[in-house]
Amino acid sequence: MTTPDTQRPRAGSDILRTALRRNVGAMAWGTVLMGLYQAGETAFPIALGLIVEHTMRHRSLDALGVSVAALAVIITTVSLSWRFGMRILQKANTTEAHRWRVRVAGAGLQPVARDVGLKSGEVLTIATEDADQTADIIEVVPLLISSLVAVLIAAVALGLADIRLGLLVIVGTVAILSILSVMSRRIGSSTREQQARVARAGAKVADLIIGLRPLHGFGGNHAAFRSYRRVSTDAKHQSVTVARVGGVYAGTALALNAVLAAAVTLTAGLLAFDGRINIGELVMAVGLAQFIMEPLKLFSEMPKYVMIARASAERMALVLTAPPVTTPGRERPARGADLEVDCVRHGTLRKVRFRVRAGEFVAVAAYQPRAAADLAAVLALHVPPDAYEGTVRVGGRDLADLAVEAAREHLLVNPYDGEIFEGTLRSNIDPSGTSRTVPRAVEASMLTDVVALHREGLDHAVRDRGANLSGGQRQRLSLARALAADTDVLVLRDPTTAVDAVTEQLIARGVAELRRGRTTLVITSSPALLDAADRVLVLDDGVVTAEDTHRRLLATDEEYRTAVTR
Repeated sequence: MTTPDTQRPRAGSDILRTALRRNVGAMAWGTVLMGLYQAGETAFPIALGLIVEHTMRHRSLDALGVSVAALAVIITTVSLSWRFGMRILQKANTTEAHRWRVRVAGAGLQPVARDVGLKSGEVLTIATEDADQTADIIEVVPLLISSLVAVLIAAVALGLADIRLGLLVIVGTVAILSILSVMSRRIGSSTREQQARVARAGAKVADLIIGLRPLHGFGGNHAAFRSYRRVSTDAKHQSVTVARVGGVYAGTALALNAVLAAAVTLTAGLLAFDGRINIGELVMAVGLAQFIMEPLKLFSEMPKYVMIARASAERMALVLTAPPVTTPGRERPARGADLEVDCVRHGTLRKVRFRVRAGEFVAVAAYQPRAAADLAAVLALHVPPDAYEGTVRVGGRDLADLAVEAAREHLLVNPYDGEIFEGTLRSNIDPSGTSRTVPRAVEASMLTDVVALHREGLDHAVRDRGANLSGGQRQRLSLARALAADTDVLVLRDPTTAVDAVTEQLIARGVAELRRGRTTLVITSSPALLDAADRVLVLDDGVVTAEDTHRRLLATDEEYRTAVTR
C-alpha cells in the first residue's frame, strides 16, 4: 500500500501555483487595498499641483479649505489602506508558510520514509526557511500589481500634462525591468546554491550535536569540528556571493530609478521653462518624479523575490515529490504475535535466523556493535524489506505484507538514543495520553527517583532534547515511553548503557516483570538483562552462533563469558 497524496505538487512551479490559488481571496483584497494605497500616494503630488495652480489663479480661502480637506482624505486613505492591506497579506503569508511547514514535516515524519537523499537537518531547513520564502509570493504578487498601478497612474497624469513625460516614464520603466530581470536570474541560481549549502551545514551541526558525547569519548570531536568548519565556510562563501549579487542588484535598481526620476524632473523643468506646462503641472511632475521612486523600487525588486520563492519551492518539491522507499502491504498480524527472522542478510548480517515465540523474553548478545545496529534497523523498518535478503515475520505475516500502521501498532523498536521532546515527563512517556501502564512503566524503568526529585512529579518540565536531564535519566525516560506503549512485540536496543550496575539490575527485573507474557527482544551486552531473559542468542560475525540461557553460556562458552563480563 502506498501513502498517496493526491494534492502533492510535482514541481516548484506547481507549489507556487497552489499557494497562489489557495489565497486568491486574500490576495484580491490585499491587491485592492495596496492599489488604493499606491493610488493615494500618487494622487498626493497630483492634488498638490492642482492646489498650487488653483490657488494662484483664484486666491480663494474656501478653495484652499476644500483642498486641505481633500489632502486629509488622501492621507487617511493612504494610512488605512496600507494598514489593512498589509495585515491581510501578512496573515495569508504566515498561514501559507505554516501549511507548507506542516506538509514538509509530515512528509519527513511519514511511517514510510521518502527517498529524498537529504539529511534531517536539510529537511528542517526546507521546512522552515524555504517554506517562509515560498509563502512570500503571497505578498509579492499584490505588491507587484499595486506598484504597476502607481506607475501607470503617474504615467497617465504626466502624459496629460505633456505626452513626452508620460512616454518617458513608460519607456524608462520597461528598460529598468528588462535590465533587472536579467540580473534576477543570477540571484535565483546563487540563492538555490546558498540554500543547499546552508542546509548541509545545518545537517552537519545536527549530527555533531547528536554525536558529541561519543565523539569526545574516542577523541574524534576535533575532526568533526573541522568537517563542520569546512561545510560552514562553504555556506559562508556562498552567502557572501549571494549578498554581493543582491547588493549589485539593489544598487543598480536604485541608480536606474534615480536616473529616471531625474530625467522626469529635468524634462518637466525644460517644458515649464518653454511654457509648455504651467507651474501647477511642474509641481505635480516634480512630486511624481520623487514619488515613483518607491513603487519603482518595489516593482524592480519583485523579480528577485519571485526567483527566491521559486528556488525555495523547488527545494520543497525535492521532499514532497520524493517516492516512498518502499511500498507496504495491507495485512495485519494477529495479537500476541511472535517474531521471526528468517535468513536475513543485510550489512554485517549474514543469513541471521531465529524466532521469539509469543510471550517470550529473548536477549541478543551481539559481539559487533554494527551487527546490533543493522538488526535493529531491519526490525524498525528503517531498511525497506526489498533492500535486504530474507524475511522478517510478525505473527506469521511477512513484514513486507503488513500495513505500516499495523506493523507499528504491534511491533515497537525503541532505539538506544530515543529523542526527548520539550514538554513534561508525562508527555514524553505517554505522548497520546492514552496509556494505562504509565505508573508501572515508570517503576520498571527506574524513573521513580527522577519523578521523586521534583515537586511536580510527572508534570516536571523537560527541555528540548532533554537538556535538563542527565544521560541516564534521558535513557530511562525513553525506556519508560517504550514500556508504556505496551505493544505486542517490543524490541529494545541497549536500554541501560548510561546507568550504573545497581540500577541496571533493577531495570532488568522490572522489564522482565512488566513484559511477562508479552513478546520481548532485547539487543544488549548487559549481564543483568541477559540473565533476566528466558534465553540468549549469540550474534557473532553476522550469524547466530549459540543459543542458551545466560548462566549456561557463562559456564560453557569461554568467548561469551569474555564478551559479556569484560
